[in-house]
Amino acid sequence: MPALAPDDRRAALVAVTIPLLREHGAAVTTRQIADAAGVAEGTIFGVFPDKHSLIVAALRSAFGLGRDSTLPRVIDPADDLRKRLVTVVEIMGLRFQQNGPLVAVARSLPPEATGELVSHLQEARQRMMHGIAEIIEPDRERLRTTPETAARLLLSIVFATGHSDLGGDALTAAEIVDVLLDGLLIRRGEPD
Repeated sequence: MPALAPDDRRAALVAVTIPLLREHGAAVTTRQIADAAGVAEGTIFGVFPDKHSLIVAALRSAFGLGRDSTLPRVIDPADDLRKRLVTVVEIMGLRFQQNGPLVAVARSLPPEATGELVSHLQEARQRMMHGIAEIIEPDRERLRTTPETAARLLLSIVFATGHSDLGGDALTAAEIVDVLLDGLLIRRGEPD
């Protein structure tokens, strides 16, 4: 890595650390990070006080902390509610798949190392719920609940099905949305 300004060096180290955390978890070594970045191991400590600081910076970057939810910007508001929510679930499922190992890393760090990371993760989850509620809002009058409650329920279902050890095939995005919007009971006049 050519000589970089400290902020650029920090960003480059964070970028190579994220995939290593997904692969190795918190057990990733500073040697592995340095090798991936093409720098001497000591270079890490020129811009980060310790390994935990680098890991926390990588987690903040991977989770998009400090950014608003991008969901409302990538969902076509002209689509019907069901299609909008299926797209939301597909995006969330991909994010959970990519970041599941990173959540485990965050939980494995000592509390003194994470600083405000946990509260930032909770805030990010709140921003995601607000983004989903914004996507649902145009159909408020069709719902038995508020868009905020529907968003919380959808996020709960996606989270639970994405982290389940119940076996069987994973639920599809459409099946998750069907459960949220239609429930599980067959209505009279519908085929069994």
